Amino acid sequence: MADGFVPSIAAIRQALGDLGTRIRTTPVWWWRSSDLDARVPGVQVQVKMEMLQRSGSFKIRGALLNAMALDADQRARGVTGVSAGNHAIALAMAAQSVGTTAKLVMPENADPFRVARCRAVGGEVISVPDVHAAFAESQRIQEEEGRTFVHPFEGEHTLTGTATVAMEWLDQVDRLDAVIIPVGGGGLAGGMSAAIKQLKPEVKVYGVEPEGADSMRRSLAAGEPQSIERVATIADSLGAPYAAPMSFALCERYLDDLVIVDDDALRAAMRLIHADLKLAIEPACAAATAALLGPLASRLHHQRVGILFCGSNISPERWTQLLG
Repeated sequence: MADGFVPSIAAIRQALGDLGTRIRTTPVWWWRSSDLDARVPGVQVQVKMEMLQRSGSFKIRGALLNAMALDADQRARGVTGVSAGNHAIALAMAAQSVGTTAKLVMPENADPFRVARCRAVGGEVISVPDVHAAFAESQRIQEEEGRTFVHPFEGEHTLTGTATVAMEWLDQVDRLDAVIIPVGGGGLAGGMSAAIKQLKPEVKVYGVEPEGADSMRRSLAAGEPQSIERVATIADSLGAPYAAPMSFALCERYLDDLVIVDDDALRAAMRLIHADLKLAIEPACAAATAALLGPLASRLHHQRVGILFCGSNISPERWTQLLG
């Protein structure tokens, strides 16, 4: 069954090799500060800085694996996708790298900075009212133009791509006790947790989801993928309107727990990251920090904890508006 897919260690390692210099090996960094120590005493925090990836987020890994798998006819027809920004940018870059075209459907409230960046790397952007309309429009494009749909968080290539983040990370560090991963549709958390639990089953893997886009929380409670009526969070990169079978199954199987953070917690984490690290990151990128400081704080005493900075495509104006 498709929803039983688990990326094998051999397949993940092969994918990491196939991606090669098309991606960056993003650095890890031990975050030490008196402010952080005061909030989570005794916790050693390591950051995987995937926001320094070529497309500005982890999304380029799965997008490239999908693009590299296209046959000649598919490349001639091009690809399409749905995104609030990060997947659109990544898919446009991936399409360009293999000599094809990308037509991306984005909601009207997408950050203009992301739309502009998508176009700058060769993507054609179509704007629609919301993310639900975006999936419908992308379906129309797929049917009428014959473009290959590359899902933002579902599919074997996509999940194997996100798993490479975890494999790369574990290659860079001797030991972690726990890892915290942001959850949107679940593709990142599903792929990464599958890799971590196969390589280091003793490592606890926690997902973190925004309160206003809790499709995975509802899905795990129901035991099957669920949808939400609307996305209501500042973390638009985590604003998936539904969970999908393959990524849901991996999250259900491999996540040790899923916690929820609200927008105020995301803003507080963004402020701390800016104060300590001098980084102006998007809300989704702050989600793991928000979980560390909030719902997971009491559970991680005296542990070595890895947090993922998943991406940061955000304009100065939008960042200022969110924290203003």
